[in-house]
Parts: sequence; structure tokens; C-alpha cells
Amino acid sequence: MSLEELKYPIGHFVKPEKINNMIVKDWIAQIEALPVNVSDIATPLSRTQLDTPYRPGGWTVRQVVHHLSDSHHHSYIRFKWALTEDNPVIKPYLEKEWAQLFDSVTGPIDLSLAHLEAVHAKLVYLLNGLSAEDLKKTFIHPVGNSETTLEENIGRYAWHGNHHLAHIQSLIDRNNWFPL
Repeated sequence: MSLEELKYPIGHFVKPEKINNMIVKDWIAQIEALPVNVSDIATPLSRTQLDTPYRPGGWTVRQVVHHLSDSHHHSYIRFKWALTEDNPVIKPYLEKEWAQLFDSVTGPIDLSLAHLEAVHAKLVYLLNGLSAEDLKKTFIHPVGNSETTLEENIGRYAWHGNHHLAHIQSLIDRNNWFPL
């Protein structure tokens, strides 16, 4: 596998030209399924396996699980800001530095799995209640000064979860950790 394939096993996020209700519902279903999918794939791993990078120079499985929890927590807050403020500029966070903190490097994944489950339960409840008008609300990411609609952000986070899930699955498959 090339480094690009290891980095982006499902490719980059591509925003559909037209986002309709069916696409949004599918994305929300993917977001809803993520905590169980991550738990199912990561919980059986040994300490050594959890501490294995998914690619050369990449995060360990443990760091990926903690990153998902941290990142999707931020996403939930970004949705709330966009729903309660007029096109707010969000605060980014230094994800690479967060992944190097001791809680991400050594912390039990159960903490982040429980957090991811709770955040996603709240997020899915929120997303399922959004109106068509709400989905068009926006926020600005200060890196690149890019404006994102909430409907696009739903897709971006469905992709993000699947992207990291594929990192873990690809590592498991390449190492034949759970042969059928």
C-alpha cells in the first residue's frame, strides 16, 4: 500500500454537488453507528496492538480512538455554535498536539469509547431535529477562512469517523490479527 492509501484508506471527503435529505439521513446513520463500530473493532485488541501505529509515522490505534472522541466533541460544539450564533468563527484545536498528550498516548480506550457513545447520542439527537433551514446555517473555520454549512459538516464527520475506522481495520487486516 502506498503512504497515501495508508493515510486515506477511503479517500478524501468529497462534498456532493447537491446535498439532499436522503444523503443527510445516511450520514446521520453513519455517525450513529460509529461508537459501536469503533468499540467492536478496538476493544478486542491487546495492549500491544492498541499501541501499534496504523501507518509509519502515524498515530497508534489508542491515539486514533482518543482522537475520535476529542474531534467529535469539538464537532458537537461547532454545531451548537452555528445553531446559536450568526456564522461564528470556530476555534480550531491542535489535534496533533492533543494526540501526544499522556491521556491519548497511555489512557484506556474505554474512557474515549464511553465519551464517543455519549457525544454521538447527543449529536444524533440534535441532528435528527434540525430543520432544512438549520442545515443551511454556517460557521467559519479560521484556517483558510472557509465557510461550512451544517449539512456539509454532517457529511464531513460521517466521513471522518469512517476514515479513522478504516485506519484501524486496515491495520488489523494487514497484520492478520483476526483471521477468519
